[in-house]
Amino acid sequence: MDAKTGEMSGCPMHGDGGMRALLGRTNKDWWPEMLATEILNPNGPSNPMGDDFDYAEAFNALDYKALKEDLHALMTDSQPWWPADYGHYGPFFIRMAWHAAGTYRTADGRGGANSGQQRFAPLDSWPDNGNLDKARRLLWPVKQKYGQHISWADLFIMAGNVAIESMGGPIFGFGGGRADVFEPERDIYWGSEDKWVNEGVQTRIAPEHGFEQIEGPLAAIQMGLIYVNPEGPGGNPHDDEGAARDLRETFKRMAMNDEEIVALTAGGHTFGKAHGNGDASTLGAAPAGGDLAAQGFGWVSGEEHGGIGEHTVTSGIEGAWTNTPDRWSENYFRLLLDYDYELVQSPAGANQWQPIDQKEEDMAPAAWDSSKKVPTMMTTADMQMKRDPGFRKISEKFRNDHEAFRDAFARAWFKLTHRDMGPKIRYLGPEVPQEDLIWQDPVPEGTMPSDSLISEVKAKIADSSLTVSQLIKTAWASASTYRKSDHRGGANGARIALSPQKDWDVNEPANLQKVLSTLDGLRGDMSLADAIVLGGVVALEKAGATDVPFTGGRGDATQEQTDVESFDWMEPEADAFRNYRPKKMGVKTEEMMLDRASLLGLSLPEMTVLIGGLRVLGANHGERGHGHLTERSGQLTNDFFVHLYDMTNVWKSTDDSDEEYVATDRAEGREKWHATRADLVFGSNAELRAVGEVYAQKGGEEKFKKDFVKAWTKVMDADRFDISYRKYHS
Repeated sequence: MDAKTGEMSGCPMHGDGGMRALLGRTNKDWWPEMLATEILNPNGPSNPMGDDFDYAEAFNALDYKALKEDLHALMTDSQPWWPADYGHYGPFFIRMAWHAAGTYRTADGRGGANSGQQRFAPLDSWPDNGNLDKARRLLWPVKQKYGQHISWADLFIMAGNVAIESMGGPIFGFGGGRADVFEPERDIYWGSEDKWVNEGVQTRIAPEHGFEQIEGPLAAIQMGLIYVNPEGPGGNPHDDEGAARDLRETFKRMAMNDEEIVALTAGGHTFGKAHGNGDASTLGAAPAGGDLAAQGFGWVSGEEHGGIGEHTVTSGIEGAWTNTPDRWSENYFRLLLDYDYELVQSPAGANQWQPIDQKEEDMAPAAWDSSKKVPTMMTTADMQMKRDPGFRKISEKFRNDHEAFRDAFARAWFKLTHRDMGPKIRYLGPEVPQEDLIWQDPVPEGTMPSDSLISEVKAKIADSSLTVSQLIKTAWASASTYRKSDHRGGANGARIALSPQKDWDVNEPANLQKVLSTLDGLRGDMSLADAIVLGGVVALEKAGATDVPFTGGRGDATQEQTDVESFDWMEPEADAFRNYRPKKMGVKTEEMMLDRASLLGLSLPEMTVLIGGLRVLGANHGERGHGHLTERSGQLTNDFFVHLYDMTNVWKSTDDSDEEYVATDRAEGREKWHATRADLVFGSNAELRAVGEVYAQKGGEEKFKKDFVKAWTKVMDADRFDISYRKYHS
């Protein structure tokens, strides 16, 4: 790969597009010489802290006040190997925190700051993260001092907060609890492009080429960007309509509305400067492509002055947005709205906008000589806060009401940096805000039901008209919304009974309402959320399972506590666990199955045993019999695997899409079973088959039941942070 342009000689994923194998382009594709450390982790991610390390416990033992004091001191402790603009690292650490959190996307909950992924490829080498490797090295002495008591993931965000505070900006609060991971998260699809963002590369929204929105779960507008191209769509500074469109689409996919877009843009750009005062062609490789001697440093300039300080090139844009770049002010809106702007180019050749006839008092101090004055600037993205009617209205509101701007920025920054942490119960530390915010998916604290109440409700459910299939479907529909990526969803809160989930086609709304109404009438003082999960326990016991655990104490959320638009993103387009695929898509059914299992936090054996059990229990969407490979319907048996691997069957596709199949008897030619791709893959894929054969073999039925119950319970309890975190909030 060319270190400057990012162009590759050939595309290893050419023609696949979409969520190719869920992963898209891998780190090895971008950097073929990268050391393949994953060879030592055949059984999952590595963790040098050990399985028994409790980060929440370690964080609670942190000297929080001392850490913040050290971070405040760091802000003005300029180092010669990477000196601070204006003598203050605050803007640098704001950018680091922003870019750590800004990869979050609401469609699948992946990305974000929750695990410190900015330390690893590909994020550490994205063009938009240029030179943030230096910010992380500046933080190392602090991380080294406090060790296991503060994760890198928490430190990134705390440093951003302290940076804002140290320059007089508003902060809404901070919640710790982001445990580190120690390798790249390989289940995140970052895109299929074979180039990083650079001039001439097509954006992900290009109506002239038939692209009306960003592909799949992606949020950034181009490969290697956090949000949008600051120079405009594809680097075009004259496409105002496209620039405003890109801002709205990408921020919407990161869970932000118009007011939050303006508040974050203006608040973030109140501080610091962009860097483009040099020759971009002299920059070396990104961290992931550097040599050993660079020790993880990237983008090292080949110019004599070393490309640091006033000669730094990062985005290629050069200059400060305001005349007060080292402190909080209202000057962003004043300069943006009061001046006319003209298009100019930075020394690095980037397009940017400069005020016409700017007054000297409105110019910025030179970052390395405060006695000099230089013009401020705006990017094409900034100019939309003035040119787009909707954004301008908000900009004028904030200009006229600075307190409203302070509050909006503080809240939007808190949301940006905490959106992927899940329920507030997971937040740790003395600065957690008391206010419940709707994007935190609040759930009222539940009451632990007594043993007698559990027994009473179980008996009522067992004696009701509800079938095994109905109870299993409802419990699964409620709990399987959980996703480990941002800890949203799950059975706690019983949001399956609220909009939008109650109306999702995958949940069969008419049948769901009947089940929920019946359970509501039987539950007595038990929460509906608990009754739904308990109904699944009753169904499994009816189906022949034993020792099915149940942990009560869930609460019931209200419609007012539910962000309908945000939950809309979580509606599954397909669900292999329920054999649901309503339309033809550009992604294989089995790949979507793996993706959903990954978001549920399931291992390959857990996914396999759940699919096999759900099929025979009648959990398919509607009355669809595909994959129901049993004559003992409603019983928890290993029949799915036994009959799938029966060599008296011959399978053939029944349609052109290769989505549905029929099995006929080899000898008699009679039709025996129907199935989908999500069923047959457990016979065609060697790894899935190897697991399935364990359950199909003689003596495997009891293991199958035991493993199914364990995996089922894992899904039912996946969101029980109210239990696992309670000891840290006493």
